[in-house]
Formats: sequence, structure tokens, C-alpha cells
Amino acid sequence: MGRQIDWRGPIGLFVAAVAGSVFFVSAGFNAGRPDLFYLADAFWHGRTWLSSALGPNDVIPLNGHYYVPFPPFPAIMFMPLMLLISPATAHAYEPLINSTLAAIDVGLVWMLAGRIGVDRKLDRLWLALLLGFSTAIWWVTVRGGVWHTGHLVATMLTLAALAEAFGRRRPLLIGLLVGAAFLTRPPVIFGLFFFALMLTLDRSVRTSQGRRSIARDWLLLAAGVAPSIAFYFWYNDVRFGSPLESGYQLATLPMWLIALRDQGLFSLSHLARNWDFFMLHTPMQIPKFPWFRPDGMGMSILLTSPGLLLAFRADWRNRLSWALGIAFVLVMLPNLLYYGGGWLQYGFRYALDAIPFAIALCAVALTRHRAGLIWWAVLTFGLVVGAGGVYWAYNI
Repeated sequence: MGRQIDWRGPIGLFVAAVAGSVFFVSAGFNAGRPDLFYLADAFWHGRTWLSSALGPNDVIPLNGHYYVPFPPFPAIMFMPLMLLISPATAHAYEPLINSTLAAIDVGLVWMLAGRIGVDRKLDRLWLALLLGFSTAIWWVTVRGGVWHTGHLVATMLTLAALAEAFGRRRPLLIGLLVGAAFLTRPPVIFGLFFFALMLTLDRSVRTSQGRRSIARDWLLLAAGVAPSIAFYFWYNDVRFGSPLESGYQLATLPMWLIALRDQGLFSLSHLARNWDFFMLHTPMQIPKFPWFRPDGMGMSILLTSPGLLLAFRADWRNRLSWALGIAFVLVMLPNLLYYGGGWLQYGFRYALDAIPFAIALCAVALTRHRAGLIWWAVLTFGLVVGAGGVYWAYNI
């Protein structure tokens, strides 16, 4: 009898392709901020600046140059593309580019679920829909722009690192992926401890061989992350004369954001406001379709992504569940303390830095419990709210 064909891989590719098509059909808002493409082109010409500002805010005018405050890895990733097309052409194709990145994110969730041990295809589909259409992924794909493309890239890198951590666990590759994610969305680095812990599984610190194996893997993990951290400090120093100045303190902003930034880039004074945007904020009711209107400052994740509550059904007797939960909290903390946690967003887009860890927790839960009718109903509610974000992306 011939070996039975495993259709889960091809089905995952099909799910990602369909998701990408939905993203592409719904995407198209012109944010007018193709900074990453122009920065990628600048890198090819040996420059760390742009020759002109692409917008009034979130730019750093200095000595006749215009610097981009956002971390550089997405621009580095786009450098090969700039050998084929111009930044202006890439801007025109931005909906396709972002839709492709979002589709890859969905495909990686399917892969990650399989490596964690979610065998049922419907459960994997549930997770793929959760990430793709019931988190801020859909919103940032539709809106586009320098702020949002970075989220798609960081999510891709973090999910890839998690898939590797639950797969072959090659420490150098994990380190390279986490380092690249740090150069895209710096808060992701606070999840590094989880990957270090994963490298200790099946090894005992009570034996000299186990300790040597752990030490070797941790060194390889650090070796993978170190180039990105070194590049980050060098990049800051070359641009602004200080390895610790990222540019966020210098960027042009509306006056109301400047007032918040003056309280500190990261400060406890921002926590209550960001917590509201993340967990409590609700839209306004209006008398016509779609019967609610967001204010653009944020929306409770309990409304946009209620399916993430499945994470609480993970096995909390297992240290793996605790490690994922702690990683989620650690990555969220700098975002909750950040001065600019609101505007313009549907949901709380900054949570995307931590959501891959929550998705992994949901997958852990699905190894014990099926996504039954109740959880499909919960997900459906989130999908309807997510679809509302597409409408408001063009009308807010």
C-alpha cells in the first residue's frame, strides 16, 4: 500500500494564497508614506537619509537631509527589490507587497500550529483566520505606509522564529530572526528569553554535557542577535552622533503628540491611556451603517480579537505555556509605556509585536481542546469587527 499523502502543507499554502487575495482586494488606501522603499534605495547609494521629506510628521530634518526614525530592517529587506524597480514603482505596488507579507504571516501561523502539535486542519484554519482577519494585520495591510509595513515584517520574523523554535531549534537561525525583528520593531527583543528557554528543552543542567549543550546554543543564539544590535547602535551613531539616539526623540510630530513625548518616550504616565486603547476603548454608536464609528485612537482587543482568549485554555501546568505568556507580557510592556500608543489605528496595532506569542499559546490550547462551535462563534464576531476595519480604513 502506498504511503498516504499529507495534504496539510498544500492546504496551508492554499489558505495563505486565499488570504493574500482577500488582503489584496481590500487593500489600496494610499498612505503616501513609502519611506521604506526610498530608504532602501538610499542604502544602495551609501546614504542613511532621504533627499526630501515624504510627509510633515515622523521625519527628522537635519543638516539639509531628512532621516527616517523607523527601524531599518524592512528597508534592508527591500533593497533587492530596488534593483528591479524604482521606489515610486514600489509605492504603486505597495498593496501587493503588503498583501504578500500578510499572506506569509498567515502561512507561518499554519506552519507554527503544525509544529506545536495542532493536527486538525480546521483548528489550524481557525488560527490562521484569527491572526489574518481578527487582529490588526488586516487593518495595517489595507492602510499601508511606513508605520504599518513594519508590523507585517516584524510579525513575519517573529512567527518564523517561533516556528523554528518549535521545529529544528537551530539557535543561530533563531537569533538572526529575532535580531531582524528587533531591527524592525524593537519591543520584540523582550521575547528573547522565551527562545533561550526553548533551547534548554530536553537538556539537563545537572549534567556537564547538558550544561555545555545549553551554553553552546545560547552563545549561538547571542551570535545571531548581536549583529542586529551592533548595527542598531552604529546606525544611530552615524545619523545622530549617539548610539542611543534612535530618532524618535527628534522626529517632527503634531503638537499634541509632542506634549506626550515631552513626558518621556517611555513613561508610566502613558500607561493608563495605552491600557485604555488596548483593553477598554470602544467605538461610538452611529445611527447608520455600519452602526459604529471608531475614533482612530484604538479599540479594545476584546472586541477586535476575542479569539485570543482561547490562550487561557492552554495547559498552565506546563512551563511552556507560562514562558509564552510571560513573553507576551514582556513584549507588550514597552508598547504600553510608549508615548505614541494611539492614532491612527483600528484596534491596538502595537499589540502585533506580542500577538505571535499569544497565537502560539492558542495553538498550545488547541492541542488539548478543539475549536468547537463556541470558539468559531467567537472568532466570527472578531472577523465581522475586522471587516468593519476595512470600511473605516477608507472612511475614518
